[in-house]
Amino acid sequence: MAKILRYIGPNGLESYGLMVNNLVIDRNDLERELNIKLPEDILSFISSTYLNMVLEEIKRISFKQTFKLEDLKLLAPIPNPPKILCLGLNYIDHAEEQQKTPPDEPMIFIKPRTSIAGPFDDIYVPSDYVQQLDYEGELAVIIGKLGKRISASKALDYVLGYTVFNDLSARDIQAKDKQWTRGKSLDQFAPIGPWIVTRDEVENPYNLKIITRVNDEIRQNSSTSKMVHKIDRVIEILSKGMTLEPGDIIATGTPSGVGVFMKPKPKFLKHGDIVEIMIEKIGTIRNRIVFT
Repeated sequence: MAKILRYIGPNGLESYGLMVNNLVIDRNDLERELNIKLPEDILSFISSTYLNMVLEEIKRISFKQTFKLEDLKLLAPIPNPPKILCLGLNYIDHAEEQQKTPPDEPMIFIKPRTSIAGPFDDIYVPSDYVQQLDYEGELAVIIGKLGKRISASKALDYVLGYTVFNDLSARDIQAKDKQWTRGKSLDQFAPIGPWIVTRDEVENPYNLKIITRVNDEIRQNSSTSKMVHKIDRVIEILSKGMTLEPGDIIATGTPSGVGVFMKPKPKFLKHGDIVEIMIEKIGTIRNRIVFT
């Protein structure tokens, strides 16, 4: 039905809005047309009772475009998520390239909200701290309402929509720590965007092409059909022990083709590399790597 965007407009002000039929409608115009007062920030908007009402109303109201997409600086759609929950070894082909067996239950780790970056931001990496930087293109799920002990049969009702996610990883730190948290948690190590595509626009999240390019070279070329633990099961298992909140991000894992497992030798990201991740029906993010 719609894409939810956060951006800096031509007026230099930060705002959010909806893109419907390729028309960008700013929050101020939504307020004026619907005669309501909307929350100032996007996280409050998606967790409010207004969201569903606005999505229903845009079906019947003929809105005029507020901004052209090309005139906006797109920002991370969720700047301060309550939680960023990530899955490891959740693609059959990614497990195979490591000669590992996929886990029986989702393998979960958490990234901090300070790792969030915008869809087209430069990613600044401390060269005295990281030498083996890698990419992981992923489909991310955005939770839309509060829930705990959610059954798999109702899990998708709690999904607001989907976005593109890059689980940037410092493989040298991972190897040193023998676990994943620090190596995946640096500032800007979770570029997301370019928007949230609402769930009703994605008929089948398990048949989407994922392509990651580095400097136009295809590195990952797979499909969400190779996901081991599907979204409904992941939500069911996570919510048994933790409350899921509006704005939570669940990054569903990456397919094969990451740099560390390239043959005959690893291909880690270098200064100036452009990483582009495209997910069918969702969108594309593109980030330049800057070692400082």
